[in-house]
Amino acid sequence: MSGLARADFSRIVLSGRNCSLVMDRPYIVGILNVTPDSFSDGGRFLRPQQAIEQGRRMAAEGADLIDIGGESTRPGASQVSEQEELDRVIPVVEKLGREVGLPLSIDTSKSVVAREAVSAGADFVNDVSGLTFDMEMAGMVADSGAGLIIMHTRGRPEVMQQDTRYADLFAEVVASLNSSIDVAVSAGIAIGKIAIDPGIGFGKDVAGNLELLRRTADLVDLGRPVMLGTSRKSFIGRVLGKDDPTGRLAGTLATVALGYAGGARLFRVHDVAAAREAARMAQAVCKGAEWVGH
Repeated sequence: MSGLARADFSRIVLSGRNCSLVMDRPYIVGILNVTPDSFSDGGRFLRPQQAIEQGRRMAAEGADLIDIGGESTRPGASQVSEQEELDRVIPVVEKLGREVGLPLSIDTSKSVVAREAVSAGADFVNDVSGLTFDMEMAGMVADSGAGLIIMHTRGRPEVMQQDTRYADLFAEVVASLNSSIDVAVSAGIAIGKIAIDPGIGFGKDVAGNLELLRRTADLVDLGRPVMLGTSRKSFIGRVLGKDDPTGRLAGTLATVALGYAGGARLFRVHDVAAAREAARMAQAVCKGAEWVGH
């Protein structure tokens, strides 16, 4: 593991619009899909009240942040209009922002949706496109003061799994993330507001996803907090023979624990309570005698 991962996380802070997260411990990011077609829980939380109740449950289970999305990004998913996405997410952001006392992020690649969500109370923008789908996104985030999570993908969800071949997967992911960071900083986003995500399951095959997880420590060497979004994804199902996404909890928790050991500090998950325990156990093992129980 790199020296940065072992020694320097207590000095790394990820800042949102109205919050600061010190990367000296794991942070559990609860997934809240306000969609009819997400791969694991599509339709369960489509109505605002259902989504708000799920947000409250995740907060009670120990989520550190809630990531709210109104457009599915599963492989093959179609785009929805700005207005439809706004109608899904803004009531949820407004209500949870007042109720749960946690930072919120908006999972969108549309600058209009991001702007309205930040105005409604979101602290972070989680852009799966790494600022590549909407050229207005970087400037909007800079103007809003929000934090930014930059992810790597290859193409939009409709087509991203059609070509998962790479000459050098890791090199391409790193180059793309660095390019997105440069765009963000050039637009006026402070480097301390940026986290990165290698995009597990986005334009990668099983071997590619496993390679990125094995090389988490190398991603940490880019100098920004790393978020992993492995929860219930199909590569876990392929490895373990689990067709039902809800049967992939054990595999997900293995990636959380190994990801923490590799230096990742943000974990985007469906199963908040279980992931929190796995991450805390991994933290205790990694810190050893230094671990103080919180």
